[in-house]
This record gives sequence, C-alpha cells and structure tokens, in this order.
Amino acid sequence: MKAEALPHADSRPADEAGACAKRIIDNVSQVLEGKPAQVELAVVALLAGGHLLVEDVPGVGKTTLARALAGSVGLNFRRVQFTSDMMPADVLGGSIYDAATGKFSFRAGPIFTQVLLADEINRTTPKTQSALLEAMGERRVSIDGETHALEAPFFVVATQNPEEFYGTYPLPESQLDRFMLRLRIGYPAPEVERRLLSQRRGSHPLDSLEAVVTKDEVLAAQEAVDTVRAEVPLLDYVHQVVLATRESPLLELGASTRAALAFERAARTHALVKGRDFATPDDVKAVAVGVLAHRVRVRGARDLAGDRADAERVIRDLLSAVPVPV
Repeated sequence: MKAEALPHADSRPADEAGACAKRIIDNVSQVLEGKPAQVELAVVALLAGGHLLVEDVPGVGKTTLARALAGSVGLNFRRVQFTSDMMPADVLGGSIYDAATGKFSFRAGPIFTQVLLADEINRTTPKTQSALLEAMGERRVSIDGETHALEAPFFVVATQNPEEFYGTYPLPESQLDRFMLRLRIGYPAPEVERRLLSQRRGSHPLDSLEAVVTKDEVLAAQEAVDTVRAEVPLLDYVHQVVLATRESPLLELGASTRAALAFERAARTHALVKGRDFATPDDVKAVAVGVLAHRVRVRGARDLAGDRADAERVIRDLLSAVPVPV
C-alpha cells in the first residue's frame, strides 16, 4: 500500500490538524526532552478522543507529560492522587445538603475538568476505579438520578507503577480496555539526563510553558480524524493483526472488538499527526503496541511487569508475521 496515495481534493482539515499536532508535540518536547515517540503517541491519544495509561516507575515524567499537554492546549487540568481509602464521590462529586435552603445541591468532583491526571490509579479500590472508568467511557456522570455532562475535550492520563504490588489493585482487562493507548516513558538518555543536571535550576520549564493551540483547534483536529482515509487493504491489515492476537498460542486473551476499533482510529489519528489525510501500514505499526499490548493476556504470565514486556514482544512479533498490504 503506497504511502504516496493522492490526498483529498480538500485536505485542509488534515493540514490544519497536522499543524496543530506539531505545535503541541514541539511544545511538550521542550519540557519532556528526548522522548519524541512517547510525546507523539500521547498526542495521538488526545486527538483521537481516547485516554492514556502511562505505566512506569516514579520520577520519569508522567506528571510532566500530563501537565505539558494540558498547558499546551490551554485546557483545565486537575490531578488526583489515588489512595486505598478514596471513594467514588471523592472523584465524581456528590450531593451536599445545604442547611440554609434545606435542599441538596451537586458539588462537582475533580473529574469535572478537561485534562485529568489520575495518579497511581492502581492504588485505589475497584469500586473507585470503576466509577472513574465509567465516566471516561460515557463522558458524563450520573449521581442521584441526575446526569452531568463532562466538558469536551475530556482527556484522562492515568498512571501506575508496574513494579509495585503491595497495597495495589491491578486494573482488570475490562477496565484496561477503556484506555486507547498505554505507553512507558522510560529513563532519559544519559546525555539528556546529564544536561538536565546542568540546566535545571530554580523554576521548572512547565512554569513558563504557554498554550500553542486553542481548545477549538483541538476539537477541530478531533473531528478531522473522521476525514482520514483508511482504504480496504489497510482495514484488512488492521483486522488480520487483531485476529492474530486471538489465534496466537502465546496469548490466552486476544484483542476485543473495542480494541480493533481503537486500533483503526489510532492509526488514522497517527496519519493526521503526520499531516496526512490517508493512513498507511506505517501508521498501523506505529500505534500497534500502544493500543494492543495492554488489551491482551500472555499465557502463563506471573506478574504485571512480565506480562507487559511479554505482551509487547508478542505484538511486535505478530506485526512481523502478518503480511503488509502493497
């Protein structure tokens, strides 16, 4: 499948969305140095209208990534530190009795923002996890018979440390499926880390980060994803990769239909981020591990960290084995 396919007669939405994505990526990369692939995938998740799970050890830039994304697009940002005693109402909000009026009024929780950092989501109970993830899927909160819509765009960046197990509640597959992409930031390259030691004095680069796109531009870019073409051979390629996860003897749980839909949309969004209005196999390959690895279960895996690494390796092997359309 040739990458030089002809663009639409009017490719302006894709051009504008690609320019929007580039400004965000360049801006975020000022504060999260040396991680272009991770920043690009985070922007893919944002513009695809999905949510992002960052699974990594503490101190490598998870909070920085979330704050930089919010600051780059001028969106409201809130951070919630999850703990074992947190209740759903601590995230969603609830009805508060007003003694002066004798009535109950709704008090919005921290989920009523546009970019929410759900820090260490695996440290809270399944009940609270489910309340958050339901709101992520429905884009609204229902409390005491009333429905409250969440403002668009609504983007959740959740973090968890895969190396810790004491006092944690690992997300089950049904809830992991709610995240369009999972990524790891990883330690910075030695030369980048050494430069940070020399340059980082006083204020944090986030303090001077300014918005480079507007909320309306983000919403327009999200709408432009629907204009990106995915030809029949490419859709067949996406489908064959998904089917391969279900047929692999190395996996006891393959990708779901929701995963397939997220996979296809992420590939089209990746094309948009690259400034194209047509998707190619390279777009599929670029997002495959991030979209699929957390949605499959490796046969015989003993722990979360091992499962993660093995799943990523299996997905890469499947990509190598599935024929690429020409």
